[in-house]
Amino acid sequence: MSAKILVVDDEPAIRNILVRILQGEGYTTITAANGIEALDLVLSESPDLILLDVTMPMLDGFAVCKRLKDNEQTALIPVTMLTGLDDREHRKRGMEVGADDFLTKPIEQSLLRARLRSQLRIKRLTDQLDRTESVIFMLALAVEAKDAYTEGHLRRLASYSEQLAIAAQLSSSQVKAIRLGGLLHDIGKISIDDAILGKPTQLTEEEYCHIKRHPEEGARIVAPMRFATDVGPIIMHHHERWDGKGYPHGLCGEAIPIGARIVAIVDAYDAMMTDRPYRSSLGLGETLRRLRAGRGREWDPQLLDLFISMIEASLLLEPRCEDVLRVSELIF
Repeated sequence: MSAKILVVDDEPAIRNILVRILQGEGYTTITAANGIEALDLVLSESPDLILLDVTMPMLDGFAVCKRLKDNEQTALIPVTMLTGLDDREHRKRGMEVGADDFLTKPIEQSLLRARLRSQLRIKRLTDQLDRTESVIFMLALAVEAKDAYTEGHLRRLASYSEQLAIAAQLSSSQVKAIRLGGLLHDIGKISIDDAILGKPTQLTEEEYCHIKRHPEEGARIVAPMRFATDVGPIIMHHHERWDGKGYPHGLCGEAIPIGARIVAIVDAYDAMMTDRPYRSSLGLGETLRRLRAGRGREWDPQLLDLFISMIEASLLLEPRCEDVLRVSELIF
């Protein structure tokens, strides 16, 4: 199927020339005469690339590009800005709002063809990554589905982790990574024998050693993903302890990534609050008692205090059933 290109220019003659060139190259084209119309078409038509004029009435190209790049649904669509002037200031402003490329009018056809091929090749690679990352999320849900006792665990972990990260006043990028870390923290269990995961009695030492491999396995699984730099350390270290007696690397205190410290707290909370093969839910009172007993030993004391204060003030919200499906919001 041919790539779909949106041409945005307020001059009909320019639009017609570009459409004729693009259709001659086998591309599917759609057109917009102004920025507002363009934004509507992007949402309804999902173009593969946008040729965007800089100077337009109502909403200029810079404003349109900024809105596209600020929206997670459209941020990865390549935007090539068209300007009638070879103006350094235009290019500077375009880069500031996230433009991917620039072409000066009148446009040289051979240059246009080359630039389009380059941008569309990058878009195809990005789309492949998106599909691969979606598979990773589905794998995480498949791990959860293997154990009836953990139904909804990932949804709660993602939500609770996000809420605690926001309360800790972390940056938006950290919050996003921590939410994703909560969702994917146990993905390494895909490599663990089902009989061990669902064993209703105490694990043998050998079985426990097998279970302890899952953080490293999980980090290995997500290593090729775009978000691996931010999320991999959360997956790798969510079983470390504040006192250094955790695994896999025995990190202690603030050497443990803050995202991993957050996921460790909410993972323990959710585990104690839910039924497991080897015991029933501990209930809120006993769960809070055990969390406080591990303060400064198992868990970051300040983050734990903040989390408990959220619970006691009824500020920790239960996630909605559809929250775990917000995959498009999690892609980096």
